[in-house]
Amino acid sequence: MAKRVLMFPGQGSQYIGMGKEFYDNFAEAKEVFDLAEKATGLDIAKLCFEENDRINITEYTQICMLTEEVALLKVLQAKGFTFDVCAGLSLGEYAAVVASGAMSMEDAFKVVRARGKYMQEAVPVGGAMNAVIGLDPEVIENVCAEVQAAGEEEGASKDFPEGLPYVVSVANYNNPKQTVITGRKDAVEKAAAILAQKGALKCVPLNVSGPFHSKLLEGAGEKLGEVLADVALNDVAIPYVANTTAEYVTDKADIKDLLVRQVSSSVRFTQTIELLLKDGADEFVEVGPGHTLTGFVKKIDRGLKTANIDTFEDFEKYLAQ
Repeated sequence: MAKRVLMFPGQGSQYIGMGKEFYDNFAEAKEVFDLAEKATGLDIAKLCFEENDRINITEYTQICMLTEEVALLKVLQAKGFTFDVCAGLSLGEYAAVVASGAMSMEDAFKVVRARGKYMQEAVPVGGAMNAVIGLDPEVIENVCAEVQAAGEEEGASKDFPEGLPYVVSVANYNNPKQTVITGRKDAVEKAAAILAQKGALKCVPLNVSGPFHSKLLEGAGEKLGEVLADVALNDVAIPYVANTTAEYVTDKADIKDLLVRQVSSSVRFTQTIELLLKDGADEFVEVGPGHTLTGFVKKIDRGLKTANIDTFEDFEKYLAQ
């Protein structure tokens, strides 16, 4: 049986003007933006639509992207769009939780506002992330483990401000040929150098504010857990796939722990797509700014049916199919 997957992108694909055409043309979208403003006290429409520097700062990026993604979701649903399962990348997992019916929009906006702030505050000086291109993920995992173990044996933490732990690990399994590593800057650089020697086509430093999805962000996850403790969840109406486990979430009792762990754990997007393909998924629709996830899916299987809905033109083109 055919299965349509709804996907939501994560931080990094934001841009000024995202969602404006939907905000201007659909009451459903404007209502989402208004609710996000009420829930967070931020003028989300202004942050998304008018030139500013804050949209690229983590604590604002995350709430802006979630608002835009949920706004597009609500417009699609108003037009009769249906889907069988959903997934998101990092921040995008929150839009998937909303799409699943397990968390209200208002609660999701409050939680993600806190998530962005906690992640921004928790970012230690000296963190880094690199995208590793063209190397088997297992090789990358092994190198990271070896570099970290060697650094710990040498007592490398003592030589860094505030004794920052010597950490390097996988942040994102984006597709079979692109894996992102994260951790303390010198550990990431050492791992990248070894990976280049082992045949990586590229090891590209990412322009990010910190070592996201590493154990260095565990403190942010703990604070997030306190916020999530006050959130009342609903039963999962439509299953979604969790980043941390690459497994379906069908029980609301699992959601809070998974979201807490996600902040400091690897995002298993490749494994998520592999699971969905195994279970018969044959259409992948990315909803939100850019087409990052569509590109990742194509790297896994170029023959898959994909679509990305970002602009009003994308929306009309998709509905006309």
